[in-house]
Amino acid sequence: MPHPGARTPVSAPPYPAQEPHAASPGGERTAPDPALSWSAPLTPGGSPGATRPVVSFGEPEGYDGDARPRPLRRREVSQAAAAAVCLVLGLGLISGAATGSWLVGDSDAAGSRTAYGAAAGLWHNVPVDRLFPPTVQGRGAGPGGADRSWTRVAVAPDSGCKDAFDPLLRKALAPVGCERLLRATYTDATESHVTTVGLLFTTADAPGMTALANRFRKERLDRRSDLMPLPYAAKGTPAAGFGAAQRASWTVSVLTEAPVVVYAVSGWADGRTVDDPQPAEDAMAADAATAAGQAGLGHEAQGLADRLERDLRRNARSATEQPS
Repeated sequence: MPHPGARTPVSAPPYPAQEPHAASPGGERTAPDPALSWSAPLTPGGSPGATRPVVSFGEPEGYDGDARPRPLRRREVSQAAAAAVCLVLGLGLISGAATGSWLVGDSDAAGSRTAYGAAAGLWHNVPVDRLFPPTVQGRGAGPGGADRSWTRVAVAPDSGCKDAFDPLLRKALAPVGCERLLRATYTDATESHVTTVGLLFTTADAPGMTALANRFRKERLDRRSDLMPLPYAAKGTPAAGFGAAQRASWTVSVLTEAPVVVYAVSGWADGRTVDDPQPAEDAMAADAATAAGQAGLGHEAQGLADRLERDLRRNARSATEQPS
């Protein structure tokens, strides 16, 4: 006799006598008996109920990584919530990055303006020996990567630009104005070559310098022999005979981050004239067949100009870093 309160065992429904959808004796196919459904309630005693089963639909289930059932609806809700959180965080990161970029851009622009202003005052704020060092080392600056060394032999008094350039070059530089012109002449270690380097401090703002730089680049004004800079000769030095007719190679660089035009022009120290001067870029080519190219005078002009331009930028940075 069962113990009071014990649950009555429930037996599984008997296997149907005929296959679902089996044909009836009349040849017609019949629907499966609802009473034999796995969802049909069972009567006490284990017999299928005689009434039509009531079927209710629960939440659909999925399976997690351990093959355990999990309601799909909750998973969808969780996924939707996670997606919403990701969207909010993503928008926050994007806006934060944009704001940071904007702030950095402002900082960079302010720094550029400060450096530009500092560079404009270098001609009277920096000693001559820092703008034109007594000796300049040019490691790898010569033909084939050979080292070069230059010694300053003359420094011109700072002046305006009157009579400092040939007429066509003076006209080309006129849009940026002339605040001060500083010049110095150097000789190589053998005193066989001489090179004048010039720093033209202009009165132009940054857009003005950019416009001039673009014009020089587009029209290739820095390669025209009728726009060569003039040398600076000084009596009693190896550059005493360095005049307009002795110019052999040159370079002109219009800076955009400073109101300065840097140039250099080179020639022989023995006063020989040159009939075919050549831009430094061409004279430095491996196949240059001109006298200037063969003598390495393109390397003299470009190498010295590059190093003094580098010093100029360094002096401008130092000026901006000094406490006010």
